[in-house]
Amino acid sequence: MKVLFIGDIVGKAGRHIISIYLPRLKEEHNFDFIIANAENSAGGFGLTPKIANQLFSLGIDLLTTGNHVFSKKEIFQILDEDINILRPINYPIGVPGKGSLVLNSNGLALGVINTSGRVFLSNLDCPFRVTKNAADALKKYTKNIIVDMHSEATSEKVAIGYYLDGKVSAIIGTHTHIQTADEKILPEGTAYITDVGMTGPSDSVIGVKKDIAIKRFLTQMNIRLEVAKGSGYFCGAIITIDHEKGIATHIERLQVYIS
Repeated sequence: MKVLFIGDIVGKAGRHIISIYLPRLKEEHNFDFIIANAENSAGGFGLTPKIANQLFSLGIDLLTTGNHVFSKKEIFQILDEDINILRPINYPIGVPGKGSLVLNSNGLALGVINTSGRVFLSNLDCPFRVTKNAADALKKYTKNIIVDMHSEATSEKVAIGYYLDGKVSAIIGTHTHIQTADEKILPEGTAYITDVGMTGPSDSVIGVKKDIAIKRFLTQMNIRLEVAKGSGYFCGAIITIDHEKGIATHIERLQVYIS
């Protein structure tokens, strides 16, 4: 089983990069499933039904999110519908949406869990325990499970990697928008990368206009952020899974400049 995970799509620039490069990538690889983190795809903060449909039309099977999932009120219209959009599973009971599901294609099944870290983010339920319980529940349907760990702290991601090693097929870190070069197969067979990176404008501060980001740091004022424009990077990872065993055999990090 071959899975493509696309790093955090940021604004119009990120969507444009996806529209250019994803068709080429699909021609080169026979992906069974394509997943993308889309929590910044609408103006840099949140996701809308219109943009979700645009991304699905490009061949993306499932959209994960993170701490900005509720930034656009329009998304509330569809989160509880039968649609392949996830929000972090460790939000409290009663919050709209779902945190896990199973994708099916050509006789293959892939479970996906979206979870959020707590260090420097909201104090949600424990991502370690909640994610492990969700993985155990998904194993009734498939051995093949990928986790989007949306977290700020590197230590938290590394720790959950070892905690879930052998219990899921892959743990893909998102949120920081800076790709790390530590992709590996952990000792018990789980593919891991601390952060898969950002699909968005390169001439920016993690997707935001440089002058605005710098001014915020210099003045400590809450100046409104704006997404940068122009060319940028397609970041992601290709994970190969032995679908009969549910363990990963390979992970390949992608970072491609798209002008």
